[in-house]
Amino acid sequence: MAADLLLDARNLRKSYAVARTARSNAARRQAVDDVSVQLAAGETLAIVGESGSGKTTLARLLMRLIEPDGGSINFLGTDFLAARGAGLRSLRAQMQMVFQDPFSSLNPRMRVGAIVEEPLEIHRPELNRAGREKDALEALAAVGLEKSAAVRYPHEFSGGQRQRICIARALVLRPKLLVADEPVSALDVSIGAQIIELLGNLQREFSLTYLVISHSLPVVAQLATRVAVMRAGKFVEEGPVDKVLTQPQNPYTQALLAAVPELPTAASVPEK
Repeated sequence: MAADLLLDARNLRKSYAVARTARSNAARRQAVDDVSVQLAAGETLAIVGESGSGKTTLARLLMRLIEPDGGSINFLGTDFLAARGAGLRSLRAQMQMVFQDPFSSLNPRMRVGAIVEEPLEIHRPELNRAGREKDALEALAAVGLEKSAAVRYPHEFSGGQRQRICIARALVLRPKLLVADEPVSALDVSIGAQIIELLGNLQREFSLTYLVISHSLPVVAQLATRVAVMRAGKFVEEGPVDKVLTQPQNPYTQALLAAVPELPTAASVPEK
């Protein structure tokens, strides 16, 4: 894996201050506790676990949306934690995030075209207005939205369509890594299945690498090539998705699987 390693994070730690209680004298809670993540180009790593297990904190650490208390992050062969200024902006253009809630992650006062163009204004200042519009329309088309979507506002779209807009915004910079934090948890099952299929199609079309955060094993089964199971800030099991989901070794993974009646396969995702 080392030859095509896109992301190599080692021994990440992050704690938060918590209120003292009668039962606990702890002043801090360890949200991420000595976690290492290696991600090869073209693969999909899913991090799965219950709410509060540290999944989203880990994703935000890897994106440097928050700073770790310790550890290292190497992205595209560069020390990501040491990057500053133009170097940091250049690296950030290569990693984009799709957030959990498509309703709150879009500015209701901006037209969709302006929302999708915004990353270009930050990371591609050399582009003129026509160039930004062209790239934004191409990104919208890639996620299955018509040209007319660009002049409308987010409230005019359904939840599934809004998530497509969020994906287009992340895609417009043509990043190498896309981090999806619970990308379908706010959507109906059938709409979520369409978004999962879309993500699979985009990965093949644009040679994307995915890091998917999810509490849903069915989502993991359909998207991931490799899975890491997280509990209380630590990875308790990690490996190829087929092996982990069919032959789990850790009791926590076994309990997660026991709560799922049946794991669907990618072939069972309905057509759009």
